[in-house]
Amino acid sequence: MRRETIADLLLDRDGDGHPGLRTRERTWTWDQVVRESAARASLARDLRDGGPFHIGVLLDNVPEYIFWLGAAALAGATIVGVNPTRRGSALEQEVRHTDLGLLVTDEAGLKLLDGLDIGVPRDRFLLVDGAEYAGLVAAHAREPSRAPEITAETQLLLLFTSGTTGASKAARCSQGRLAGLGHANAEKYDVRRHDVTYCCMPLFHGNAVMGLWAPSLAAGATVTLTPKFSASGFLPDVRFYGVTFFTYVGKAIAYVLATPELPGDAETTLTHGFGTEASPEDQARFLRRFGCRLVEAYGSSESAGMIKLAPDGPPGALGRPAHAGVRVVDPRTRRVCPPAMLDAYGRVTNTEEAIGEIVDVDGAAKFEGYYNNEAANAERVRHGWYWTGDLGYLDQAGYLHFAGRSGDWIRVDGENISALLTERVLRRHPRIVAAAVFGVPDPRSGDQVMAAIEIPEGSAFDDLGLPAFLAGQADLGTKGAPRFVRVSRALPATGSGKLRKKEMRHDGWRTGDPVYRWAGRGAPEYTLMTGEDKDALREEFRASGRLRFLP
Repeated sequence: MRRETIADLLLDRDGDGHPGLRTRERTWTWDQVVRESAARASLARDLRDGGPFHIGVLLDNVPEYIFWLGAAALAGATIVGVNPTRRGSALEQEVRHTDLGLLVTDEAGLKLLDGLDIGVPRDRFLLVDGAEYAGLVAAHAREPSRAPEITAETQLLLLFTSGTTGASKAARCSQGRLAGLGHANAEKYDVRRHDVTYCCMPLFHGNAVMGLWAPSLAAGATVTLTPKFSASGFLPDVRFYGVTFFTYVGKAIAYVLATPELPGDAETTLTHGFGTEASPEDQARFLRRFGCRLVEAYGSSESAGMIKLAPDGPPGALGRPAHAGVRVVDPRTRRVCPPAMLDAYGRVTNTEEAIGEIVDVDGAAKFEGYYNNEAANAERVRHGWYWTGDLGYLDQAGYLHFAGRSGDWIRVDGENISALLTERVLRRHPRIVAAAVFGVPDPRSGDQVMAAIEIPEGSAFDDLGLPAFLAGQADLGTKGAPRFVRVSRALPATGSGKLRKKEMRHDGWRTGDPVYRWAGRGAPEYTLMTGEDKDALREEFRASGRLRFLP
């Protein structure tokens, strides 16, 4: 029996009169969604050239994006979601890397690409807001069908990784894998036919496609769209559509929680949401304020299905390993790490032994690889195992906890300090919207802890009372308080809303944003660094022979 494809799931919706897609202006039934997709599939096959059947889409979350996802599935093509937050040579290189034969965009996208050579001739652009586009699509109206050569292995997506810790890579995703994720995630995140799902995360990212669109398609739920995430527009959209389920990243949750509370907040239709990087404190606040449960899960564009949700597990736990092949190992020896020993505050006391890389010893065969990037493929699959690149630990009860990536552990005075713990502590502050914590070089040896925080307009650093706040956090530890604090109104983030830690770590205290430095010893007291202070600190590095550690 053949494995199911996304094309099969779409054709199952042919004739389905249930609402399949909604915007504020219009509703399409699932039957209409399938037929709109079929017309674009016919157009795509007519326009196909001799190269890879790769179709770039540079659009906001608009109906055309959904229709072209369906079109690619029916035509046997690959959708390459172009990130509109990228700019210049980085955008040019990213798009050229994927060998596009056609680009679907609009006038806004055309302006973004002005002057760039992405390897696609101008006559291979389709402008969805152009005068001829609607007629072109109408001329290709067809009864829905799938290309006969489509199999479960047919590539459907090239999903760029978020690039928070390195260069973006184009992860392959086949029709069979996405169809399987559609069914699995509909079950895992409880997406049903009656649900109204709200797509506020960008469709060029796996969060929206794998966590919302595919499960909604599998369940026959109603997908609602907003062009871009808006904290102020979130609740009005929820009320307008009657949203029950949505996907998120932690920063988006923080932005929603930063909006003024209203008396009717708990009286929405929201029931549950799925995402990553929302702190336990923010999850609790969201549940209290909106009556909506947030399901934190572990996954990536490259892999999924490694963790089994455990709602009754301890706060912060991802769940339990889904099978015996999911392990936490020492990457040097490949030995399984012993369980973590936790103190009264839940901090790991045996970090050197307990924290390792999360691997799936049975996962290499399921990894579909990166497009045109053998070096990255070799990094992911070693010794026949799939290596996630993420750190974690198992507690005594067998629950898996995320411990960040290698850069999220900072060596301070011979101790390992968890950047994630300091981030969670900072996010407890009611006026801090987002926080990233990372290590910066110490002028004499090792590293120091630096934080970058985002505070709203109308707030000043001195208003935070940060020294007293940090001193009152019993679980922070003596070395976890940041020595440097960068203060911003808008921290750099990826197109999917994740903070760009690598960029912030590179800038360190040399950023153009205000930076406050912990002065003296004992309880932290922060003073604003001047240009002279930064010059003096650089001189300390020179005098100690450590200038090489400053990027």
